[in-house]
Amino acid sequence: MTDSHAPAAASSTPAPVVLEVWCELQCPDCHASLDDVRALRARYGDRLDIVLRHFPLEKHKHAFAAAQAAEEAVEQGQGWPYAEAVLARTAELARVGEPVLLDVARELGLDVEEFDTALVDGRHILIVDADQAEGKAIGVTGTPTYVIGGERLDGGKSQDGLRARIEEIADRLLAP
Repeated sequence: MTDSHAPAAASSTPAPVVLEVWCELQCPDCHASLDDVRALRARYGDRLDIVLRHFPLEKHKHAFAAAQAAEEAVEQGQGWPYAEAVLARTAELARVGEPVLLDVARELGLDVEEFDTALVDGRHILIVDADQAEGKAIGVTGTPTYVIGGERLDGGKSQDGLRARIEEIADRLLAP
């Protein structure tokens, strides 16, 4: 699993298959998809590089701030744990707003002052904007959406069968 958009370092082992998860941290469907993401992580380990990509939706008021906060968590080495913790609190985020983002950072032992500063100075806006633009360019319209092996799988309408489809593609790509 990778917490950033940087490519994995070259090594003698085969490169992992990349699974991009286009996600929005205020999205209940993304929260529901975490079980599938965890199962994929458990099944494939480091043979599957699960990359969080941001696709904040306008209908969720705090989604853009949450995406920026997740990028700050990446900077502090806790990208996925932070994203998962925020996704576990989508209803609270909708109700309370940005203080939830700082509470999650505090609970994970991250530098809360740095989170607060990052949300104010917008240092991660370009990453979030770039993800959103790329998502739109490849046809992402809702979240979660997965991209693996050049195939886009839309989980925003239904998660049914998606994990099996992802496993089918990953197994094919990982076959010798």
